[in-house]
Amino acid sequence: MIYLDRSAPPDDWVKTMVELKKMTELKSDFVPMGEVSADERSRMAFGKAGVHRDDRYAVAVNAEGEILLTPLVSIPRRELLVWDDEVIRAALVRGLEQSSNDETSEGGDFTRYADEEPEEAAAFDAPKP
Repeated sequence: MIYLDRSAPPDDWVKTMVELKKMTELKSDFVPMGEVSADERSRMAFGKAGVHRDDRYAVAVNAEGEILLTPLVSIPRRELLVWDDEVIRAALVRGLEQSSNDETSEGGDFTRYADEEPEEAAAFDAPKP
């Protein structure tokens, strides 16, 4: 990859812009957003590219040194079963659809169960042999 060196003669700028054009032609869904440089701690700012504080990205590097940032969302382990189990996921989607269509009914007051320990939880707390 060729970077635009502002101290280089204008002829080199044209050459660099041609290389950037070739790069975008090869990867037509990528759009050049500018140039960034690493600071003394090897960090780069990507605000111009739409990155916001606390955004998370998977990072991949190819043999040519190109870096690909893929947006991602971390899912807590306790919520992972929704994505792993199609039956649970379908039930959740069905419940959300019913709720958005006001197809729910009052289930009563469940606060009396708040201090009780569920049977499933008690099984996990049992000492292991």
